[in-house]
Amino acid sequence: MGSIKTGVNRLDEATAAAARALAVGDPLGALNLVSLRDDAPCLALRGIAMAQLGDFGLARSLLRRAAQEFGPGQPVARARCVVAETEVALVLRDLGPDNKALTAAADLLEQRGDGVNAAHARYLALRWLILVGRLNEAERVTETLDPAPLPPALRSSHSLVAATLALRRLRAAEALAHLSDAETYARRARIPALLAEVEGIRASFERPVARLIERDCERLLTIEEVESVLNSGALVIDACRRAVRDATTATAMSTRPVLFELVRALAEAWPGDVPREELVERVFQLGLEDELDRLRLRVEVGRLRTLLGPLADVVATKQGFSLSPRRATAVSVLALPVEQKHAEVLALLADGESWSSSALALALGARQRTVQRSLEALSAEGKIQSVGGGRSCKWMTPPVLGFATSLLLPGALPGE
Repeated sequence: MGSIKTGVNRLDEATAAAARALAVGDPLGALNLVSLRDDAPCLALRGIAMAQLGDFGLARSLLRRAAQEFGPGQPVARARCVVAETEVALVLRDLGPDNKALTAAADLLEQRGDGVNAAHARYLALRWLILVGRLNEAERVTETLDPAPLPPALRSSHSLVAATLALRRLRAAEALAHLSDAETYARRARIPALLAEVEGIRASFERPVARLIERDCERLLTIEEVESVLNSGALVIDACRRAVRDATTATAMSTRPVLFELVRALAEAWPGDVPREELVERVFQLGLEDELDRLRLRVEVGRLRTLLGPLADVVATKQGFSLSPRRATAVSVLALPVEQKHAEVLALLADGESWSSSALALALGARQRTVQRSLEALSAEGKIQSVGGGRSCKWMTPPVLGFATSLLLPGALPGE
C-alpha cells in the first residue's frame, strides 16, 4: 500500500507541475508530464496545452471529454472545462447567441472560492461582448471589476480589455495608457501570448484607419488623427460608421443608405454646391431625364433635412443643393482607406481568424443569409477563402493592405 500511495503522489505532483507550466505558457513542458494519462484532470490539462499550441479542434475534444469524465459530482472542475472550452471557441470565432454558460460557470467558481478562474471567465465574457459590438454593456461590466487582487496575467487581461474598449471608442491616449499597463503585467506574468497581443494592438496605432476628405484634398489618418478630427468641432460625415456628427450630436444613418450618400456628396463639395444632375446620377445611379427624377430628389432632400435636424441644413441653390452646418465651421468626410463592397465583413475577417457565417451575422447584427451573400461575393472575387465544409465551414482572409479596421467594427458611435 505504501508504494501505491507514493506512486499516486507522484502522479498528483506531475499534474500540479503541468498546471504550473501551462500558467506560464509552457505547453510542451506540460505535455511531457501528462501526455500519457487519460484521467479527467490530465485530459483538461492536455486540452489547454493543445489550445496553447494552436490545435484548437483537438483542444475542444479533450476539454469536452474531461468535462464528461469529471461528471456532475465535480461541478468546479466541470466549470473550469467550460471556461477553457469557451476560450477556445472565442479564438475560433465560434460565437454562440449568448454567453450564459460562461456566466454560470463564472458565478459557480466564485461561489466555490476559485476567484482566479472566475475572473478569467468574466474577462472572456467581456471579450465576447466586444466581439459582438455590445460596447456599452462591456464598459459597464468592466467598471465593476477590481483587478487589484488578481495575479499579473489577469491584470494584463483587464488592461487589454480596457485598451480594446478605448480603441473602439477612438480614445487613443486612454488606449495607449491601458496598453502600457497590459505590457507591464504581461512581462511580470512571463506569458509570450499576452505580450504578442499587446504588440498587435499597439501596431494598429501606426496603420491608417480612415481617409480624410476636405475641400478636394485627401489624406490617410491614424487612430489618433481620427480622434483629433472628431474633437475638432467640425461637422463630420463618417462613412466608416455611416453617421453624421459634430461636437455635441451624432445621428446614425446605417439604415438610410440613400440619405447618407446624399449628405456625403454634399459634404465633399462643401462649401460649394452639387448640381441636381450630379446628385441624381451619384445617389440613384440614374440620369436626370424627367420631372419624376427631380421630384424623387426633392423628396429625399426633405427627408435628409428632417434627419439632420440640429446638425445641418440642406440649402437649395440655383444649380442644385449645398450643405450648411448649423454650429460647425468646417465639414470633413471620413472615408475608408480603401473603399470596397462588403467592407464590414472584411473588417471582421481582417483579424486573421476564421469565422463562421453565423458568428459574422451575430457580430454585425445582420441576417445570416445577407452575410452569406457577402461571403460568396467576396470569395468569387478571391478576397477571402473558406476552410472546411457544411456546418463547420469557416471563412478567413489575411489583413487587408496593412490597414487597421477599428472604425469598421460593430459598436456604438464615438461619444455615445
